[in-house]
Amino acid sequence: MAAHLKKRVYEEFSKVVQIPHEDIPAKKLRLSKPSKSAALHIDLCKATNSTDALQYLLQFARKPVEAESVEGVVRILLEHYYKETDNSVRLKIASLLGLLSKTQGFSPDCIVDDVINILNNEKSHQVLAQLLDTLLIIGTKLPDSPTVRQRLIEVACKHLSDTYFGVRNKCLQLLGCLGMVDTPLNKDNEGLSSLVGGVRDVQSIISDYFGDQDPRVRTAALKAMLQLHERGMKIHQIIYDQACRLLSDDYEQVRSAAVQMVWVLSQLYPESIVPIPSSNEEIRLVDDAFGKISHMISDGSWMVRVQAAKTLGSMLQVSPHFLEQTLDKKLMSDLRRKRTAHERAKELFASGEFSSGRKWADDAPKEKLDTNTVNLIASGACGAFVHGLEDEMFEVRIAAVEALCQLARSSPSFAEKCLDFLVDMFNDEIEEVRLQSIHVLREISTHITLREDQLDTVLAVLEDSSRDIREALHELLCYTNVSTKECIQLALLELLKNLNKYPTDRNSVWKCLKFLGSRHPTLVLPLVPELLSTHPYFDTPEPDMDDPAYIAVLVLVFNAAKSCSTMPALFSDHTFRHYAYLRDSLSHLVPPLRLPGRKQMYGLDSVDSGCGSGSVESAQLFLQQSLNRVSTIQNLEAPGAQELLDFTIRDLQRLGELQIELAGAADFCATYLRCQLLLMKALQEKLWNMAVPLCLKQNVTATAAAQQILEETYKLEFLYSGLESRQVATIHHVRLQAKALQLILTARTRQGLDSLMSSCEKFLQDVESFQRLFLTELPHLQDSFVDKLLELMPRLSSCKPVEMVKILQTTLRQSGLLQLRLPAQIHRATATIIEPTGESDNPLRFTSGLVVALDIDATLEHVQDPQNTVKVQVLYPDGQSHVIHPKPGDFRKPGPDRQRLITQVYLSHTAWTEPSQIEVRLLLAYSSSSASLSSPSKLGWSDSTDSLSPPEAAVEGTIPFSKPVKVYIMPKPTRR
Repeated sequence: MAAHLKKRVYEEFSKVVQIPHEDIPAKKLRLSKPSKSAALHIDLCKATNSTDALQYLLQFARKPVEAESVEGVVRILLEHYYKETDNSVRLKIASLLGLLSKTQGFSPDCIVDDVINILNNEKSHQVLAQLLDTLLIIGTKLPDSPTVRQRLIEVACKHLSDTYFGVRNKCLQLLGCLGMVDTPLNKDNEGLSSLVGGVRDVQSIISDYFGDQDPRVRTAALKAMLQLHERGMKIHQIIYDQACRLLSDDYEQVRSAAVQMVWVLSQLYPESIVPIPSSNEEIRLVDDAFGKISHMISDGSWMVRVQAAKTLGSMLQVSPHFLEQTLDKKLMSDLRRKRTAHERAKELFASGEFSSGRKWADDAPKEKLDTNTVNLIASGACGAFVHGLEDEMFEVRIAAVEALCQLARSSPSFAEKCLDFLVDMFNDEIEEVRLQSIHVLREISTHITLREDQLDTVLAVLEDSSRDIREALHELLCYTNVSTKECIQLALLELLKNLNKYPTDRNSVWKCLKFLGSRHPTLVLPLVPELLSTHPYFDTPEPDMDDPAYIAVLVLVFNAAKSCSTMPALFSDHTFRHYAYLRDSLSHLVPPLRLPGRKQMYGLDSVDSGCGSGSVESAQLFLQQSLNRVSTIQNLEAPGAQELLDFTIRDLQRLGELQIELAGAADFCATYLRCQLLLMKALQEKLWNMAVPLCLKQNVTATAAAQQILEETYKLEFLYSGLESRQVATIHHVRLQAKALQLILTARTRQGLDSLMSSCEKFLQDVESFQRLFLTELPHLQDSFVDKLLELMPRLSSCKPVEMVKILQTTLRQSGLLQLRLPAQIHRATATIIEPTGESDNPLRFTSGLVVALDIDATLEHVQDPQNTVKVQVLYPDGQSHVIHPKPGDFRKPGPDRQRLITQVYLSHTAWTEPSQIEVRLLLAYSSSSASLSSPSKLGWSDSTDSLSPPEAAVEGTIPFSKPVKVYIMPKPTRR
């Protein structure tokens, strides 16, 4: 009875609860955020002393403040500022005013008057400096308000006479950042007439503080003047003398800023004439500045020396004889003031010495030269770069090397003179200096030719244990000119020694010899009989083609033979056979040669004869014609359309193999067409007209095709660079078609309305996000699948899942091929694993449970952000897979769009009974999210989007983009 009564009560209660649920609409809640200003006011009122107030302010500073709350908070802070007597609290409030003024969406013009008012009444120097800093922030936030700017400048000028250095610093900084570029400060400006006393501009006011008693103020004055220059104001030339005097200041910060100031003026007035002190001579301002900055390379502070060296590198307008003086510690005669014959005769007569009378003034004392008065360049500047290259601090040496590079690139004669000094830097004790010297010599290699003694010094670096140094030197030798055949012989000998000592340098050495041979064909020609060991009468043994040293010699000879038609006559029969072999196996190192009478035998010219300037244009035309031909498949039946796509994909793949320049574009188009072919096969008529139980096999095939299309679209998006928004929209369009196909197949094969409903909602979110992301590209997608979906969106949003699936199926089958438009240049990300080669049959043995290091050396091309995207994958025979993320320091950048990965991966496994192979490959990681935040109209009660998750989580994955390399390993059992 009790149980029955309990059941009746429960039913009645349910009815009571359900009735208001049906009749009364649900109220939407809205969360209101508490006022930040009210909370701050309450906290400050609770403070019983200045320490508590400071603690509350420090806690408040850690919390973010919305733009609409800033003004209220500022008013509370100003109100408390007037009451506060403690300097530290007022200082914190002044700091908070500056921080709040930076808030995005807040205009600080409403607090300018209050800040200026409290600044005029402030007595503490530290608080005054902080308030000036706040005014500087306000001024930079209001660049379009000249009245505010003028008021701030007046405030700065008024407080320039303050006794505290910090206040003067902030005033000068404010003048430098806000000073009018073209408006003088005159008597009409209130507050300035008594201080300035006439028409004076910002520059003259700032320059008055070049002689301030405090070095920090002198530094601030120089930096303020440099700030004016950066804002576009032309600095007056009269500042030059003051800046030069500051080069001998006692404080390094002042001297450092003075170096920058002198350089700026030398660039503004390079041809102006300035007098030489203690003489009647005059020289160009840029030459005088060059001499003075050169003198600073002997400064006592290494930071000033670094800055002086860097500055010299950008003074390209200096006269050649001044430039060459920096490489010689002795004063050149060209840089002394020469006297006329009349002046010299007058001095001899005035000397008063006795003479024999045979010759006029024959025993008179010779002219004495005082280098402090007669030279046109400071004596300390003589040999400035010599001092810089010999400096004890490696930072100064690097800066000097870089400056030499910049000057040598613009002056071939100076490049020849500084060659010996740069070559000497190859022996520096610091690896970074050696590496930079090699890079610099590489940059100026077009202006120089190495002598044998210089080449000997350069080649000695090949003994270096650093791989980076050796490879940088190989790169240098690729672009260096040498003078004699003995130099070629010496270079070849040292490179072969390098190859023997460091076998991993093989590819780098071969590439070096390729360029060395192509640049010096006439010097290689007399060495050919000796290099190939040929004899005019006797047959010589055929060398081993597996010898890397012999391949290196052949690479040198064959590249020289390309520009020397008489060289092939010196080849023996086996050399021609070796050429044919290397031309096939190392085509990137061995060029096509016209060998008389042997073209038919080896077919050496058949492929390369068409490689001319017009071949790329014809290949581009063929590529475009292929895409245009594919656009006609709408008019073909399904079998004919599929056959046309098959043929076009095959043609494009072959085009990418033949034309390296178009490989990226051809592969991109072939992959896109492959997606269309898979989609076409999945949408065949017979699959959709049969009952589901009768076509299970076809359903599995279509499901696999949809998944493959998705994977291919991620490759299209992340494996190719140079894509425009149009191509990305096309890729996402294909991805949307694949998702629609997946949704239809899910509805056909799976039971359950809940999962289907969630899949439909997810698909609609994908469509909405596509529309939001590619709104500008929608006009180019007319009559496409997504265009039809957007027209049907109101219907799709309100219909049932089953009906939606039917609409999608009809729309998908009726949609045609979207025409692909290629951008100017597309590059495919590629990776080539150089080491390990995978050719060794000798297993890498190690004890099971321990690790062994495997060296990885790979070349990456056209990879965006490789430090975050490139990973190494190791596949073991038992199916285990390890993915290793290389360190950022493992990546080098030898050239544009090229990266080098040199790293180690650690292998470990349990014991095996026999050796087996592991696979090593490189992966490109990606992360894609097809949707951003939800539409703002659907946010409901919450104004914040922080807690909302995107409709589709980011899809993360990896794409293999290198050929796998197999390595034999053998984990041995542990010994007990």
